[in-house]
Amino acid sequence: MWCPFCRHENTRVVDSRLTRDGMQIRRRRQCESCAARFNTYEAPELKAPRIIKADGAREAFSEGKLREGMLRALEKRPVETREVERTIRSLLREISTVEDSEIPSSLLGEWVMRELSKLDQVAYVRFASVYKRFEDVQAFRDVIESLERDAPGDDDSRQISLLDKK
Repeated sequence: MWCPFCRHENTRVVDSRLTRDGMQIRRRRQCESCAARFNTYEAPELKAPRIIKADGAREAFSEGKLREGMLRALEKRPVETREVERTIRSLLREISTVEDSEIPSSLLGEWVMRELSKLDQVAYVRFASVYKRFEDVQAFRDVIESLERDAPGDDDSRQISLLDKK
């Protein structure tokens, strides 16, 4: 691997460790020319199916788009980055285990909404409003009421209730 500082072609591995989640190997490298040190990460390449969009167009699955959509929904929410990364890795595993070579974008959207509902209700509503193209306030109301009705056991103390308790 070449050095990102001096562009020398030879670097050596000084240390290798698994990341906390065990899904990557962090390698500490040192340039043989300038002695600069830097990290590289090695992760398995997972085969993902192609995505069939609503208009019938097909495109390659993009981890970047998945991450961007989730982070946009979670913006300014009290969810730890570690939890978000764990959720994204979980979704990537689920996507890579699909046996079909193509899946509809609606299925992927449902998986993302399922995971967001576990992380943060406000992020779930944000994502659902874009994904389901809410046209009016009633659509928001319906989703919020279903969240209140179907909320799993314990209330998350980090979140305020979306509806007044009566």
